[in-house]
Amino acid sequence: MGKRLGAASVRAVAVRSAAAVSAGILAAAVLAGCGLIAEQTVPSSGAAASTGSGTGQPSPTVTPTPTPTPTTGAGPACPTLRCTSVLVTGDMLVHTQLWQQARDDAAAAGKPGLDFIPLLEGQRKYIQASDLAICHQETPVAGPDGPFSAYPSFNVPPQIITASKAVGYQACTTASNHTIDRSTDGVLRTLDALDAAGLKHTGSYRTETESQGILILQTVAAKIAIIQGTYGLNGQYPEYDWQVDMLDAPAMIAKAVKARALGADIVLGAMHAGDEYASEANAQQQEVAHALVDSGQFTMIYGHHTHSVLPIENYKGTWIVYGLGNGVTELSPWYVVNNEGLLVRAQFSQDAAGKWTASDLAWAPSVIVRDPYRWCSVATDAPQGVCATPEADAATRLRTATVVDSMGAAAAGAHELLITKEP
Repeated sequence: MGKRLGAASVRAVAVRSAAAVSAGILAAAVLAGCGLIAEQTVPSSGAAASTGSGTGQPSPTVTPTPTPTPTTGAGPACPTLRCTSVLVTGDMLVHTQLWQQARDDAAAAGKPGLDFIPLLEGQRKYIQASDLAICHQETPVAGPDGPFSAYPSFNVPPQIITASKAVGYQACTTASNHTIDRSTDGVLRTLDALDAAGLKHTGSYRTETESQGILILQTVAAKIAIIQGTYGLNGQYPEYDWQVDMLDAPAMIAKAVKARALGADIVLGAMHAGDEYASEANAQQQEVAHALVDSGQFTMIYGHHTHSVLPIENYKGTWIVYGLGNGVTELSPWYVVNNEGLLVRAQFSQDAAGKWTASDLAWAPSVIVRDPYRWCSVATDAPQGVCATPEADAATRLRTATVVDSMGAAAAGAHELLITKEP
């Protein structure tokens, strides 16, 4: 589990001038597209030049009303003509017992090395019901044969990355308090492994030029940008200031404006922040998230780091998912919340004016079980059957729902994701 810097010491810096930045860049924001309506077909001049019978005069040109091409996307029924969906999960936090399990799973399948796919397999059906799936690669990776290490200075098997790709993830964020645990070499190894697996990434970088770019991913219906930042680096210092994206509202807003100018229809803000094992968002999380929403540049905000599920808030019509808990982790004998997580799928729809907003926000509670280690959904529809025991699964589901709804999420329309009930 990662150590953290004091939230108060960085809180003021993170939000010091978000409003000013947002106002100062308003002109640039005008360049941003509000979502591209499908191309329309206009009759050729020859077709329009037909003549009316008996008059000898050209008939008036009739221009059809443009109609957007319906693009419903994966997930729930689309309330408009164009929708897309995004799935996000929490920290991929690999400890010793998980790579021992991966070695056992590989051996059982008659394969060499490590196989993390069985650990993640339960997530696949959710990912398949989404247009875009984004994971968070919490730690640096070693070479395929190690040496591996866990907390406090992680250097984990890169096979977790290939497994993430195998179950359907298309991109991962990489800025965390552990990003530079293995200095620049660890950053480079991790980015190389992501590239080799075919996973897009943002949050840490090889070069300054790369750090100035924006990750924009294309679904069938929309272009989706991801802007990320971490609250700190466990007291460590990167070799270069640009190497890791930090949790700084003005800097994230500036990137979001740039993303809009580059054609992004939807902009997601990902925050790696919070108090570990908490059940409430801390002041820094709330202040930065609200500043990002207030800028008008972000479509949704979500977060990880605390190794616990945190509330979901609808702030001024924009969803903020404060903490997704762990995507995968070793079981903790001390913190039951460490063993739990949240998978969130957001559907975004485009209105008649071209603006994209969230039209559905659904979440599924999860738990890590052992013997063998597996990610397991404890949603009411029990898509994987019983995870731990019926009683323990019910307790996890209730605990998760209570935290998720503690800032009014259910009243604002957030609901449990019942994947087996979808068409």
